[in-house]
Amino acid sequence: MKMIAGCVLLAAGAGCADRIDHLGKAPSFTPTDTSAERSAMVNAGLPQTVERRRMIDGASLWDGGRQSLLGDRRAMQRGDILTVVVEINDKAEISNSTARSRGGSESMGVPNLFGIPQRIDESLPEGASMANAVGLNSSSNSSGDGSVKRNEKLTLRVAATILNVLPNGVLEISGSQEVRVNFEIRELLVTGYVRPADISRQNEITYDKIASARVSYGGRGQITDVQQPRIGQQVLDTILPF
Repeated sequence: MKMIAGCVLLAAGAGCADRIDHLGKAPSFTPTDTSAERSAMVNAGLPQTVERRRMIDGASLWDGGRQSLLGDRRAMQRGDILTVVVEINDKAEISNSTARSRGGSESMGVPNLFGIPQRIDESLPEGASMANAVGLNSSSNSSGDGSVKRNEKLTLRVAATILNVLPNGVLEISGSQEVRVNFEIRELLVTGYVRPADISRQNEITYDKIASARVSYGGRGQITDVQQPRIGQQVLDTILPF
């Protein structure tokens, strides 16, 4: 009971803290000065390659550097920014139906067994007889019908930051976006791992090329609070066994 009470108080405290933030005012934005994206930009780390110095300054229009006219400006290093394009248009429809039935019948009678049934019939109530000593009937029937139908469509674009370059060259990215309209904040979060080769020349990558992709699209504010069950109701739904 003490553990349950502690869980209830902890959940209630966390829920109240989120609600108090926008009590009588618009919800606050998530601070960016301590975010992982800003840390990656401030601490970019050591460069992966060392560019060669040009032998003669200004003697050539062609340069392999990233800042040149034809240089590769795709995000490659820690702290670089690229655009994630999320275009989800999924549709799934599943229908299952099952039916099962079973019937059984058993009967046993001992009308003549050394005259014992006739002797027992004399002591039985009127209408009772040992002619059909045992009779069993059973039947069962079960059926089930289930269907799943869902249709999801989402089109978003968000700028993500490279948090880390893994030893195999894969880039760890994370992006967040918040838009506040009146007293409601719309949040978009994207995280995952991408290959540099999958980044287009426009410095964009689609979500289907992101490994371990995590896309969150939601919001917080007064309208969201009304749509969600209260903390106490959520806790009771979790711990009640019936």
